[in-house]
Amino acid sequence: MSAWLPGAPCTPRACVQATATLTAVPRAVLRLAAVAVLVLAGVALAPVGGWFPSRVVRCWSRTVVRAAGVRVRATGATPPADGGLLLVANHISWLDIPLLAAVRPARMLAKDEIRRWPVAGTLVARGGVLFIDRDRLRALPGTVAAIADALRAGRAVAVFPEGSTWCGRAQGHFRRAVFQAALDARAPVQPVRIRYRDRAGAPSTVAAFVGDDPLLASLWRVVSARGLVAEVEVLPALAPDGHPDRRALAAAAGALVLHGTPERRVMPRPGRAGTLPVPACRRPDPREPGPSHGGVRGPGETLRRAGETPEALPRSRVPSTHLDGIMTHPDPRRERA
Repeated sequence: MSAWLPGAPCTPRACVQATATLTAVPRAVLRLAAVAVLVLAGVALAPVGGWFPSRVVRCWSRTVVRAAGVRVRATGATPPADGGLLLVANHISWLDIPLLAAVRPARMLAKDEIRRWPVAGTLVARGGVLFIDRDRLRALPGTVAAIADALRAGRAVAVFPEGSTWCGRAQGHFRRAVFQAALDARAPVQPVRIRYRDRAGAPSTVAAFVGDDPLLASLWRVVSARGLVAEVEVLPALAPDGHPDRRALAAAAGALVLHGTPERRVMPRPGRAGTLPVPACRRPDPREPGPSHGGVRGPGETLRRAGETPEALPRSRVPSTHLDGIMTHPDPRRERA
């Protein structure tokens, strides 16, 4: 595997919450069976999917999510119904795919390994999925050109520019390569923000599909949950003419989708007391009860009681994932400890 591949520090053990409230096992089994039937039907009909009206595809996509026991709450702008459109969203779960299709049916950009799956790979390829070989950097320009051709043909293409799934409490950043396709095709970019919440309205990582989490385990966790809500916010579209290059276009889309998330924490300005962000990808210590983050005391609460500022702390006491306000990968030695 190439070293340039994007990766997330999120793991099921460190980031994913246990299902707080379980449904009865028979109900969960029925949900799982319903999702399987709907997905298999969709894969089988993918080669002729272009004959179905877009409203039918959107309805099917919402039905898949609802069959899993997840309520959908859609807000925001109305995406263009016709013409080339690059849909970009943050990536948390396998549920993101039908959620994006419910916004506007689009050709998905998927990893090349799916093409080699028996039966399903052939059917999905015939259904118009675009593939990216993530192990070969030199194949990237050809993928960008294929996306641009689809956009010029008036098709919508859905992409997750983070390149990897994140748990929802932590986030990556938007890789800029796919945005070159929008510039080449002079197609607008439609940012979409996806969030998952529990029945009380708090952010939830139950739907996260990260790290080495098996798909079946993730499916069971979702269908076993009660009151899980998927929020889909369609943000204002970005015109490619207003951005000089793909870096600026990716930054603008990322600022809307990622930086606008309310749960994101910001480092305090120098010389002022504030709250340090809680490292998102570590298991909370149950020995530290407190009012924030599900009853776990955040580092900033200790600072407020001590009257200290982050700048006054030795670097060894600042969380390793947020030194100097920059999100970095956690120190694996500290994680093992």
